Amino acid sequence: MALPDVVEFARNFAVMVRVQGPDPKGMKMRKHAFHQYHSGKTTLSASGMLLPDTLYDGEVAKGLYGQDNQCPVLVVTVASVVEPFLSLQHRQNIAKGPPELIPGVEIDVMVEGKMGSQDLDEGAPRWIGAKILTLADIPASALALQSITEASSGSLENGWEVGWSLASHGNGPQPIMDAIQKESHLTVGESGNFSLLGKSTTRIAILGVSSLPKDVPNIVISPLNKRGDFLLALGSPFGVLSPLHFFNSISVGSIANCYPPNSLNRSLLMADIRGLPGIEGGPVFGEHAHLIGIFIKPLRQKASGAEVQLVIPWEAMATACCDLLRKDPQNAEKGPGYKEGNFNAVGKAFLSDGKDLDGTFRYLHKHLDSYYPSQLAVEQAMGAICLVTCDDGVWASGVLLNNQGLILTNAHLLEPWRFGKTTVRGVRYGSQSEDLSFLTEESASLVQNRVEGDQKSQSLLPKSLKTVNTFLSNEFSGYKINSSYRGHRNIRVRLDHRQPWVWCDAKVLYVCKGPLDVALLQLEYVPDQLSPIIVDFECPSLGSKAYVIGHGLFGPRCGFFPSLCSGVVAKVVKAMMPNSYSFSQEGNTQGQFPVMLETTAAVHPGGSGGAVVNSDGHMIGLVTSNARHGGGTVIPHLNFSIPCAALAPIFKFSEDMQDLSLLRILDQPNEQLSSVWALMPPLSPKPPPLPNLPQSLLEDNNKEGKGSRFAKFMAERQELLKKSIQLRKMERLSNEFIPSKL
Repeated sequence: MALPDVVEFARNFAVMVRVQGPDPKGMKMRKHAFHQYHSGKTTLSASGMLLPDTLYDGEVAKGLYGQDNQCPVLVVTVASVVEPFLSLQHRQNIAKGPPELIPGVEIDVMVEGKMGSQDLDEGAPRWIGAKILTLADIPASALALQSITEASSGSLENGWEVGWSLASHGNGPQPIMDAIQKESHLTVGESGNFSLLGKSTTRIAILGVSSLPKDVPNIVISPLNKRGDFLLALGSPFGVLSPLHFFNSISVGSIANCYPPNSLNRSLLMADIRGLPGIEGGPVFGEHAHLIGIFIKPLRQKASGAEVQLVIPWEAMATACCDLLRKDPQNAEKGPGYKEGNFNAVGKAFLSDGKDLDGTFRYLHKHLDSYYPSQLAVEQAMGAICLVTCDDGVWASGVLLNNQGLILTNAHLLEPWRFGKTTVRGVRYGSQSEDLSFLTEESASLVQNRVEGDQKSQSLLPKSLKTVNTFLSNEFSGYKINSSYRGHRNIRVRLDHRQPWVWCDAKVLYVCKGPLDVALLQLEYVPDQLSPIIVDFECPSLGSKAYVIGHGLFGPRCGFFPSLCSGVVAKVVKAMMPNSYSFSQEGNTQGQFPVMLETTAAVHPGGSGGAVVNSDGHMIGLVTSNARHGGGTVIPHLNFSIPCAALAPIFKFSEDMQDLSLLRILDQPNEQLSSVWALMPPLSPKPPPLPNLPQSLLEDNNKEGKGSRFAKFMAERQELLKKSIQLRKMERLSNEFIPSKL
């Protein structure tokens, strides 16, 4: 199904919910990014989704609606849009009894013209009155959100809050023309009320509207959600301000990560997609117009300002409201490829056999290979991405290069002071930190403990590991490693290619002293069945698909697989190829090769050292950094990577790990590379010699009067003064590394 067809189908379900009611003190808008306030009345809005009658029990809906035994059409939205207007009694005990609103509150739903009229001409969208039927907590999603925020709260810099970064942080009511108002973010990491955060953020409201002129079409529920899958969201950002401009806008992206990662029963999805205030409550669809779930407000990291867009899967909502909602459409045909019965049950049976989780993935791919060929290749590349931690809680990503346990990562993880960090604990320049208690060999992943209820911890280290080749260790014992690494006595690498995850100790093998931000680690013990990355040295074309894989934002305590963010190659910066690279560029006749990639895929702190891969799942670059605003807020979609062609000596070395001279190629000074990675303009070439001037002109220039001699004297004195000042500065900075401007 083409994208326009998916959009056209999805428009049948997307609505905007408007709630307006008395607010004499202007207090109802305190938890909302935008609102309208006029003459003692506040108006709030959010997005919502119409449900076909195949997804809910009509008799139960009739009882809740309570009007002439009429079966309503149900609308699902977020509870936060109606909660400010609940009666005081119901707000104090929100879990019991039907919801009660304060007098004078009106709820309306805006539907597409084709759903609100029998005419062939769709016409303009129309408002339909609605009634609140129930509020429902989603325990699985609330627990997932609670687990994530608890695991990420080891330090103040990793505190989270719920809300949109576009919202201001003031507290007083503001004029109606000030469209985007403040949002009182619900902060965690300070009060520690993680349970309240999870429940309030994931709570939904179910509304009822009178029968529509047209029936809501049947829909198919997405049977499986995995990283990299296509997403289409419809919503009305800022919709209450002007529905003409914002009603049912679309956003397109993909699934970045799933929670819990080791189960087919997803309770929370992280989306790599544009999210704006007001889109919460909107429906989210997959590639074949299969329903995935609804949007909720994002998590926002206080230190970096990075937002994590969240989606509640339909299965989690239907499970929480099993008396009213159905997991699968009743009397509706299932999609192609799922005619063999209960697909989820088959998946659970496969997962219950812990001996071969890879077998589970192969089974799933058998069904989805024809639908997601590129995602399958990219998912296979994820097995080569690992999590690298240092003993003080800093983590970053890494890429497995070969079966001998050679890991490629960034040098700024080990030498942060070279790249503008004052301390290793800093969150700047792509790496991330947290207080680790820490991941002992007897501790199990937080994911399994939280969501699957495992009571027994599992060892994170495999029972049998291979030692590193002793010849390699002896060879590198003569290679001088900077003495500063004596402080990093506990470098550990988590390999995600198998279950349970494998934690291995590692040592620093090489740190580039040249302009490139790269380092090599060697696993001290090498597990079996490694899945090294496949490399593509070709220069990627502009606009080609690019996927960034890494451990951004969520550290080792969260227990996530690496996240996947998609985009395109936005820019390729080239430079003259050094003669020492000639072995890797035999067909290059122009003398240039790529030295920097810019992509539109999101890169978050902790994702540095990850891989940029193409649609074939082949690595085209090493993630190095993203950009920041002057105030420290991360710009995720402006990021920089080192192309594989520039790292050719490392990949050549990884083949047999014998020739150390290959690594020393990268240590050589290179003015062009240094200029590119410092974000400086190219060095100006030397000016050409002056042309032969007429003898008469030269003679005139030699005739200096008193004024010209005095000007020359002053210029020389000024030059001497500048040199003296520069000399003193150079003496102070002689032992300092010039930081990058990234």
